[in-house]
Amino acid sequence: MKSTLARCASLLSIAAVATTAFAGTASAAPVFGASNFSGGNWGGYVSFGSFTSATASWVEPSVTCNSANDLFAPWVGIDGDGSSTVEQTGVATDCSSGSPVYQAWYEMYPAAPVYYNEPVSAGDHITATVTRTGTSSYQLVISDTSQGWSKTTTKSLASQHASAEAIIESPTDSYPNISGGVAFTGVKFDGTNLASTSPSGLDADDRGTGTWSPGAISNGTDFTMTRH
Repeated sequence: MKSTLARCASLLSIAAVATTAFAGTASAAPVFGASNFSGGNWGGYVSFGSFTSATASWVEPSVTCNSANDLFAPWVGIDGDGSSTVEQTGVATDCSSGSPVYQAWYEMYPAAPVYYNEPVSAGDHITATVTRTGTSSYQLVISDTSQGWSKTTTKSLASQHASAEAIIESPTDSYPNISGGVAFTGVKFDGTNLASTSPSGLDADDRGTGTWSPGAISNGTDFTMTRH
């Protein structure tokens, strides 16, 4: 994967990452929407253009932690490939305590992520949408229909309107074992099926020994990330 701008930006220190940091604060959390690994740490599909909305759904996968460094998130967003800003929301799985901890978050990169306190478990049905509501204003919505909650956040950012994407990412370049991979469904940019937005596939590096790659798009909107 070719790293560009936001995907090439330096990560904040991840040495202090801990489950206790995942409680509505971003002070010690790693930054998503950035990469400092030569193979890249974004995997999924990105479409280039001045999109005003991006939406995707997935079933939060069950994972087995390989190490306390394992950390990843599926997310949907606007910008980041070809720009220095990203407006994104998703669910992080953190293994720093030795067991997976799931937590929803949003991020207006280059600001650090902010984590929600609502419960998330493996098997939950998640839908995430980012909408540009003005020149520099955004609405970020994430819902867990299995747990019965939805969070809406409105933020402003002087962004560059460069792209839209559905992505998995590991700021630590270390993924847990993910049962069945990560299956995105209903991916649309500006209400248009993913397949009709000229998407480009991105491979994510996994410890330098594996690669997460997007499969073919089915039904115009669905694809699965698998490791090989």
